[in-house]
Amino acid sequence: MPSFGENLRRERELRGVSLREIADDTKISMRFLQALEQDRVDVLPGGIFRRTFVRQYARHLGLDAERLVAEFVYTHGEEQPSVSPRAPEGKSLPLGTLLSVGGLLVLGILSLAKSRSRNPEEHSAALATPAVTLPADPVYPATVPAVQAQPAERQNLTLTLSARENCWVAAQVDGQPVLNRVLNEGETATIEAVGEIVLSVGNAGGLSFRVNDRPGVSLGRAGEVKRNIVITRKSLPALVDNSS
Repeated sequence: MPSFGENLRRERELRGVSLREIADDTKISMRFLQALEQDRVDVLPGGIFRRTFVRQYARHLGLDAERLVAEFVYTHGEEQPSVSPRAPEGKSLPLGTLLSVGGLLVLGILSLAKSRSRNPEEHSAALATPAVTLPADPVYPATVPAVQAQPAERQNLTLTLSARENCWVAAQVDGQPVLNRVLNEGETATIEAVGEIVLSVGNAGGLSFRVNDRPGVSLGRAGEVKRNIVITRKSLPALVDNSS
């Protein structure tokens, strides 16, 4: 069974991402990233740094960061924080210290009482003055120009992915991520959008696709990484087979 570090490296390689890219983006040194992938937790700094490194590594690859942190803690355990030494039990403060603290408290109380007796009206007025809350400025909705809606059948995009080999796939639909995982050989996935789909694949030759039931062109060779393929109505003619 692969170790935690081996699984990290596999996910990174499926996406065609180098350790240098992660180091440049997260500012984590190459030495620590290599230690994560080799399960060398003894090389990593202690405390919260280990969980922080795993979380940033996962986010760069688009993985579930909190799930990976939980797996890391389950696999390698969590370093316990050092406990501050406790004062010996059964020993009280010296008598001189207690008298000094008590004297300061008495002086403070007398000073406060004297201040209130000198300015009773001012003190009462300060207590009686209610807090005033000013009304917030009214906010008016911006006027949005009317846009003539187009028929839905002319806007929608339906993308069907078919994995001929195991292939990592990530997709954003109208600006929102909807897919980020490995499609196993023989597996399919369908994605629908109103205006735009942005597709990235880790094994271009192992994936075929159809857009609005029209066969797509080849995305690349086996093992080739392709990123940010933009699919819109405008780009559709260049991405589908127009011979049919």
